[in-house]
Amino acid sequence: MPVVQRVIKPRTKRSKRALEKREPQLVENTKQCLFFHGLKTSEGIRECVKDLHALKSQASLKLQQKNKILPFDDILPVERLAVKHDSSLFCMATHSKKRPNNIVIGRMFDHHLLDMVELGVENYAPLSEFKNAKVAAGTKPCMVFCGTEFEDVTEFKILKNLLIDFFRGVEAKEIRLQGFEHALQFTVFDGKVFLKSYRILLKKSGTRIPRVELEEIGPSMTLQMRRNRFASNDLRKRSLQQPKQQKANKVKNVRKDPFGTRLGRVHMTKQDIGKLQTRKMKGLKEITKKTKKTKGRVSGDEQMETDQ
Repeated sequence: MPVVQRVIKPRTKRSKRALEKREPQLVENTKQCLFFHGLKTSEGIRECVKDLHALKSQASLKLQQKNKILPFDDILPVERLAVKHDSSLFCMATHSKKRPNNIVIGRMFDHHLLDMVELGVENYAPLSEFKNAKVAAGTKPCMVFCGTEFEDVTEFKILKNLLIDFFRGVEAKEIRLQGFEHALQFTVFDGKVFLKSYRILLKKSGTRIPRVELEEIGPSMTLQMRRNRFASNDLRKRSLQQPKQQKANKVKNVRKDPFGTRLGRVHMTKQDIGKLQTRKMKGLKEITKKTKKTKGRVSGDEQMETDQ
């Protein structure tokens, strides 16, 4: 007989606020990322996770202890950690003889696994190797994806979407040119993804448009896709649904042209143009029989006065 889980009501205001925070919201907050290690890790992969945590320092949490977790065998421990720390993204570092220098990145939907990819890290260059100025913490990066495989191959198409979700940070409605200083480039070639991190420098050019230069600041690595577990079509469709409250009500006979101008169509009854009121001018007055008679009398009286 299955165990029936009881609904426990919060006893304090603090626990009530914590439960309300975890409830589904119309406008989602910035996704929290959880970084943790497996039982066995190498020094290089630990430094890699440390640098990735530095890139997402404002919306991430790094656990120090080792965890006996094998996500591709049993995902339940990862889901429990995600619920405990209220995280929608996770990154796990592992190392073994069969799969050395391994990171597993994934995302959750409704506290359950949605997508998960295992990536092998090669040719890693940490942040400490680049002796130059870095970008400010929490800077929203500009992500550039190069390679036809990101558009043609299904696995790399989902990987691209996952990387955007992983690194995008806070949602920005407006962009300031001076705050546009971090770029992440992902290039796919021959089944491998090359990751480079640049600092954008705006220098004087003698015109209103500044001259743009790129300076590599790290980290730099080559990622090779090993194993993956993607969501089914039904689950992905359910995760992309939007609440009815967010959908704008459709206004009839109103549309926008490609330039963003709002255009409308007004339906009116048939009008009599003859009764349409226009600007009053003597030249546009309609001549009637009465006006003709009055004009004739006035002209006759004027002639008699001139004869006298």
